[in-house]
Amino acid sequence: MPPAIAIHCKRRTGAYALMDSLKRHGVTHIFGYPGGAILPIYDELYRAEARGDLKHILVRHEQGASHAADGYARATGRVGVCFGTSGPGATNLVTGIATAHMDSIPLVVVTGQVPRNAIGTDAFQETDIFGITLPLVKHSYVVRHASDMARIVAEAFHISSSGRPGPVLIDVPKDVGIEECDYIPVEPGHVNLPGFRPTVKGNSRQIAHAARMLQAAARPLLYVGGGAIAAGAHAEIVQLAEHFQIPVTTTLMGLGAFDERHALSVGMLGMHGTAYANYAVSECDLLVAIGARFDDRVTSKLDEFASRAKVIHIDIDPAEVGKNRAPEVPIVGDVRVCLQQLLARIADLGIDADSSRTHAWCERISRWKRNYPLVVPHPDGKLSPQEVIVAIGQHAPNAFYTTDVGQHQMWAAQFINYGPRRWISSSGLGTMGFGLPAAMGVKVALPDEQVICISGDASFQMNLQELGTLAQYGIAAKTVIINNGWQGMVRQWQQTFFGERYSASNMQSGMPDFVKLCDAYGLKGMVVGDRARLDDAIAEMLAHDGPVLLDAHVTRDENCYPMVAPGKSNAQMLGLPEPQESESPPEPVVCSNCGMANPAAHAFCFHCGTKL
Repeated sequence: MPPAIAIHCKRRTGAYALMDSLKRHGVTHIFGYPGGAILPIYDELYRAEARGDLKHILVRHEQGASHAADGYARATGRVGVCFGTSGPGATNLVTGIATAHMDSIPLVVVTGQVPRNAIGTDAFQETDIFGITLPLVKHSYVVRHASDMARIVAEAFHISSSGRPGPVLIDVPKDVGIEECDYIPVEPGHVNLPGFRPTVKGNSRQIAHAARMLQAAARPLLYVGGGAIAAGAHAEIVQLAEHFQIPVTTTLMGLGAFDERHALSVGMLGMHGTAYANYAVSECDLLVAIGARFDDRVTSKLDEFASRAKVIHIDIDPAEVGKNRAPEVPIVGDVRVCLQQLLARIADLGIDADSSRTHAWCERISRWKRNYPLVVPHPDGKLSPQEVIVAIGQHAPNAFYTTDVGQHQMWAAQFINYGPRRWISSSGLGTMGFGLPAAMGVKVALPDEQVICISGDASFQMNLQELGTLAQYGIAAKTVIINNGWQGMVRQWQQTFFGERYSASNMQSGMPDFVKLCDAYGLKGMVVGDRARLDDAIAEMLAHDGPVLLDAHVTRDENCYPMVAPGKSNAQMLGLPEPQESESPPEPVVCSNCGMANPAAHAFCFHCGTKL
């Protein structure tokens, strides 16, 4: 027998094991706020920062920490990390945990807890955060022994980032942070978790079935959700769409997965989606759902959603496939891997591109685009919210954008074109106060990128205290407030569905002077309400080397359209412009390479693939 290998362990505290394990898993930044129960961890964090191992960002409220870690994760694809103490510190993290859970964002959330012998005694600042968050996490731990810390951290990172991503909670009793143990590090990936091994490859028979359905469809539509962003499936979606000339619509979470300037893009669908996306999903004969979950803001009246279509559903989470809509072809697996399999199967079967099958469908969608464009008002004497957002997108086309929730969020989704991971918004939970701390997290992760938060006057006040964090660390995120003096979306619903009874939605009388607020924090604040100054104000904001808040005063009564009313089908939209035609379709474009004619709306030649 070979001689036994002696393992020489060093005596280390649980807090040291946590810090070292975080470093080994690639963590560079932690967002948090200290307190009594988590002080042993912060004491070790002091040493880790002194060594240059980790950087802590002190937020002004624990909710800000969870949203900052969330923004960090969305922008980078890495696991975000935040800390909070026991009791109110832990409960202040709950909204951020729920936000990440709804949008499938990988977080590891570390909370302090009262000492082990005090758990269950209603000790000072004790809450059962493990129990409170059970419905909101992929998994959760209470660390009972310091010797378990390294294993738990390794498992937490694996669970959070594998399969469908999500938040994982690690609750650490105060005395576990102090307790010493024989510390044996656990490297990333060195975990044994048979219950967390997601299916990656799709079933080959289902893949082949999907390929044949695509070949036969005359009115296909790709319906792309946030799973495509998480999987990094952008190139595969473009390849599939162009091969069959399939129009592409995205969800709010899926923005950035497909270039909306592409001729095959029909933009976002759903409650405030484009008219042409909603008409397309209502008329398609094949719907290919890619990393999407058929949520209610997309489907509206579910039994009328894509009612004429057969469905292919590709998703890594088997619980989502068939949950709201039963597909003809369910494919469980990693979205990118499944699309690669599908493209390879299409090639193996010799399924060539055939533009004639979808030609009439693409032309019909082109007419919808001409008839029902998104409208940017230019009212006399005031800025419209839409023109402010359009101008921001023109000045910073490659920025990372975060938003809060409401009308400004929907206008930002409608009017700015995003690249992958550059759209960062609370979609499933709809969390007001998300935008500013999320922008903080993005800018910390990517200091050389332009980061812009588009907020509303009501949403911004939910977490405005994080201006102090921007000031302390010089985090040069820019914030634009679309200021109409209302809880804008609430007002719109009250106007449309509640007889114009504006109950508790008018914010104007208690509105702070945001420029003076910035002055109080030592930050640059600006205000604009004049169309003639808009471009100069945005340029000045972007040129400033530091955090800036631009308060844009816009018309008070603008509504966000199109809008699908509750209980209606996607084809029944409010606020559509009058159709401009039945004019004849535009002249075809002749390919300079092969000389063949192509529909005017398309970017690539159907016949030889040359860019038109």
